Amino acid sequence: MSVCLDSINPSVLHGEPPSSAQLQRMTDEQLMACLQEGKSDALAVLFDRYQKLVLSIALKIVRDAGEAEDVTQTVFLDVYRAVAQFDPGKGNTKVWLMQYAYHRAFNRRQHLQGRDFYRNMEAEELETRPTEAHATLGLSSPETKELVRQSMAALSKAQKSVIEMVCYEGLSMREIADRTGDSYANVRHHYYRGLQRMRSFISGEADTEPTDRGKCA
Repeated sequence: MSVCLDSINPSVLHGEPPSSAQLQRMTDEQLMACLQEGKSDALAVLFDRYQKLVLSIALKIVRDAGEAEDVTQTVFLDVYRAVAQFDPGKGNTKVWLMQYAYHRAFNRRQHLQGRDFYRNMEAEELETRPTEAHATLGLSSPETKELVRQSMAALSKAQKSVIEMVCYEGLSMREIADRTGDSYANVRHHYYRGLQRMRSFISGEADTEPTDRGKCA
C-alpha cells in the first residue's frame, strides 16, 4: 500500500486512488504524501482548507482583492509543483503554505509598487494599523503572527520602519523621505532590501547581513 493510504483505509487495494470522502478525512501531511505520489485530487482538499488563510495573507500585503486572488492561485500552483521538496520533519503543511503565501505576496507587492500601482489609491482605502498589529500585518493566526514577527525581527531598524510605513500607512517612497528627512535613495534601499531579507527568512534561505549596515551611498 502507498504511503498516501497507509494506515488510512486498508480496504483500498490495487493502487486505486482515494475517494473524495477519504481525502477529506486525511491529515494535512497525509494529503501532502498523496500529492507526492501524484494524486492531484489532494490539492483540492488543501485548497478548501487553506484558501482563506492564503488569501487573507495576500490581501493584507497587496491590498487589492483581484491581485490577492491571483497570488492565492499562484501559491497553490507553487505548492503542487514543489511538493517533492516538502519534508514534514522540517515543518507542518500550514506553515509551509504560509511561507509560499508571504513570498509570493511580497514579490507581487514589490512589482506593483514599482509600477506605482498604489499611487492613486484614496486615503480611506488605505489600510489603517489595527490594534496590536505591530509586526503581524493584522493577521490573527498564531503561526502567522510568529512568522511575521521573526521575519521583521531580522530587519534593521531603518528597514523595519520603512516597511511598516509602506504596508500599514500606504506611504510612497517620496512621502517617507519627506517625513523622515532621509534621502529617496536611502528609503528605496531600505524598503527593497528589507523585503528581500523578509523573503529570504520566510523561504528559509540564508541571509547573514548585519542588523544595521548604515545608509547606502
